[in-house]
Amino acid sequence: MFFYYIKLALLSYRRNTVLSSLMVLAIAVGIGAFMVVYTLTYIMGGDPIPQKSDQLYHIQFDYGDPAISAFEPPPQLTYRDAMAMLEAPFDYPRTATSRFSEAIEPPSQNIAPFFANGRGALSDFFTMFDVPFLYGGPWGAESDSNGEQVVVLSRDMNDRLFGGENSVGRNLDLGGLVFTIVGVLDEWQPIPKFYDLNNGQFNVSEEVYVPWHLIASQELRRSGNTNCWAPPEGDDFQAFLNAECAWIQYWVQLPDQNAFNEYQSFLNSYVEEQRAFGRMRVPVDKRLFNVIEWMEEQEALPNEIKVLTVLAGLLLAVCLLNTVGLLLAKFLGKSAELGVRQALGANKSSLMIQHTIETGVLGTIGGLLGLGFAVLGMEGVKILLSGDIPLDWLGIDMTMAMTTVGLAIISGVFAGLYPIWRTSRINPAIHLKTQ
Repeated sequence: MFFYYIKLALLSYRRNTVLSSLMVLAIAVGIGAFMVVYTLTYIMGGDPIPQKSDQLYHIQFDYGDPAISAFEPPPQLTYRDAMAMLEAPFDYPRTATSRFSEAIEPPSQNIAPFFANGRGALSDFFTMFDVPFLYGGPWGAESDSNGEQVVVLSRDMNDRLFGGENSVGRNLDLGGLVFTIVGVLDEWQPIPKFYDLNNGQFNVSEEVYVPWHLIASQELRRSGNTNCWAPPEGDDFQAFLNAECAWIQYWVQLPDQNAFNEYQSFLNSYVEEQRAFGRMRVPVDKRLFNVIEWMEEQEALPNEIKVLTVLAGLLLAVCLLNTVGLLLAKFLGKSAELGVRQALGANKSSLMIQHTIETGVLGTIGGLLGLGFAVLGMEGVKILLSGDIPLDWLGIDMTMAMTTVGLAIISGVFAGLYPIWRTSRINPAIHLKTQ
């Protein structure tokens, strides 16, 4: 009977092509617009590392000067506090990390020197964030301690410099220093870039990675956000490192609640100690944020997207209301036919099933058309955002495609509930008199 009802639905579509097409178009427009915005929300606000997001924590301290009005404590750490965290008596995986930019002298004379975006990090960075490797692997903890000049390349950088070959063991001139390549990353582009939300949460990942301590010891060119609430006491780099300037992201991996409580107690004690020295005088409500909490705190999902989600939902509701009216007109237009069928023995439940399947068929067709609209909409978003952020990650995947069609079917059936109910209450006697 199911396929028979589908056949009846298709025949009904052909008999009322214009009316049926208007319903399909209404569903498609509403679903297409909603799915464009929902996809943006799904990608930009999703969990970028679900297997660990409840174990990875970012630190925020009570930075600032109470004399500065409307001052909000910055989301990064100063150099002195990052060093204090690294020297804390814990074995939990942790990393201080920050950006830099230095010139690369390519090994081939056919490639001109250029500047690359880099990141300083500890060796734990790669294991904490499950960074995949194509060749080699991360440097060891001893490289962090000894300040060894080792480097990990992104896959794109390795392709650019070495044609995609295994470059592990080769040397690289970076910022006038000779680094040994120990690893090459595979494709890795978390969306959003949760480990550094302060410097373009949707920017591409960095091209080169070096031990973080080298940024200070070799005075590499820092890049990225810096927040100062007191001027450095001098003009040299060491004065900057000692200053009340926050520019370092700091992450720690805490495997369970006991570890969290222990580490939080340590942070609280550290803050009280620093307050005794006249520092950390702008209290914060929280000092440890897991990945999702940190994304919410830093508003990784722009407010504009949240507003668009509401507007898209309202548009979908308007389209469904129009569909209700069109379905009502279509079903009531078949009143005479339904009266005859009831007189011949068709019960109300079979008629309701028939029309439910018909609305499902209309929803399916609308969903497929809406999927096309959603794909076109995403291409439009790419055009609007082109030049601002990399857009390779932006698109409709299979999950979202299935969600689009499924939502359209549900919407079609939902829109048909009232028309189906009205149709099932038709008195066949009235229409039999007219036949």
